[in-house]
Amino acid sequence: MRVLRFLRPEKFVFAEEYVIFLFTTIFQADLGGILTQTGWVARGVLLVLLLFSIISWAMILQKLGMFGRIRRQSDQFLRLFRATRGVANPQALASAGSPFASVYTAGYRELQSQVGGVSSNPHPPKLKSLQAVTVSMQLASADEVRRVEKGMSWLATTGSVTPFIGLFGTVWGIIDAFAGLGSAGAASLRAVAPGIAEALVTTAAGLAAAIPAVIFYNQFLQNVRDLAQRLDTFTLEVTAQVEKMFN
Repeated sequence: MRVLRFLRPEKFVFAEEYVIFLFTTIFQADLGGILTQTGWVARGVLLVLLLFSIISWAMILQKLGMFGRIRRQSDQFLRLFRATRGVANPQALASAGSPFASVYTAGYRELQSQVGGVSSNPHPPKLKSLQAVTVSMQLASADEVRRVEKGMSWLATTGSVTPFIGLFGTVWGIIDAFAGLGSAGAASLRAVAPGIAEALVTTAAGLAAAIPAVIFYNQFLQNVRDLAQRLDTFTLEVTAQVEKMFN
């Protein structure tokens, strides 16, 4: 209760008026005018954030197209592979570009190196090492996952760094605004609010660059995990077929 006595409405009158006036200034201000009035530090911060945002969106669009293409090619490959019910399936190799095709090719090449052709021989020779076939497919799977993950670290960097870059610009702008206020000798709210509004533009720009990067990074990370799990399952499926064929 002693704390509540200090939380009286009149204690927050100035703060409430300040916040309302500040955000009113931001939303009513001409963004182009604000950008032309910003200092060289704020402009440099905005330029850096713009570069981060452009590269991030280019990466996002590239990854969206890549994951869509992988999904279509993989579904086509798996339908064809499972419809033939055989490991030695030349038609399945025609689905170039799919991670599943690359994993299948790695295992099939190792299988051929051990036993030669397996599709037309009624009495296939003894398999030397099933583990070698499995390892070949696992290595190919790891290579495909690394290829798909390439570039995603930029999105993570953008999502974690750009808010702090924007905050740096805001802090610098607030310091500059209060320094100008002190030199002018004015102490009114209307004198300091426009400068703070200009400074907050860099924070908004930092968040605008970070939010899409974080959202799509998490989505792409989940896509990579799903792909890795499916590749592991496919490796087990092919290994089981090879073991059944040579036992």
